[in-house]
Amino acid sequence: MVRKNLAYLRQEYAAATFDETVAHPHPFSQFGHWFDQALESGIAEPNAMTLATADREGKPRARVVLLKALDENGFVFYTNYRSDKAAELKDNPHASLLFLWLDLQRQVRVEGRVEKVSVKESDEYFALRPKGSQIGAWASPQSKEITGRHFLEQQFRDFEKKYEAGEVPRPPYWGGFRLIPERMEFWQGRQSRLHDRLVYEKSGSQWTIKRLAP
Repeated sequence: MVRKNLAYLRQEYAAATFDETVAHPHPFSQFGHWFDQALESGIAEPNAMTLATADREGKPRARVVLLKALDENGFVFYTNYRSDKAAELKDNPHASLLFLWLDLQRQVRVEGRVEKVSVKESDEYFALRPKGSQIGAWASPQSKEITGRHFLEQQFRDFEKKYEAGEVPRPPYWGGFRLIPERMEFWQGRQSRLHDRLVYEKSGSQWTIKRLAP
């Protein structure tokens, strides 16, 4: 049995503060501001986010995906529509995102409902992907059991040969999802674990801001 005492692992947070006087009235503006700072800081993969879903029985799952678009309608990521996450979103179209930017001592939680993006949006994004990634979308039966690494590599070679002379079309089972926020929480680490937590909640077309105890 592996047993580790990790009680000594502690980090004091004192990089910044966050309060109602500086918070943007709209959470998308606030997120954009923090995201720009994460980009400027040089953090690796600032668009990496944990996506949490639940199946029809309420059993949760989480995995890291990449944010690929953000606008006034929500947060967009792409995946195989035959994957586990896609099946869970079909059964329960509500999900949560978590951005963690440790270097800035910040995290953002986003909760809301999820819907597929348009075919046009999926096509446009797929066309921007490197050719290897495009072929990988065809080669991988995401979330399905396979016989070994050799299967993936053979699948990749087969599709690479099939599309070597031209453009790679988007697989019909691959595309985007958009999470439309209903709640967004911004967390800034503070000393003595008295962290700043401001949550935006949507009511109709309006957003309200509340402070939560850490």
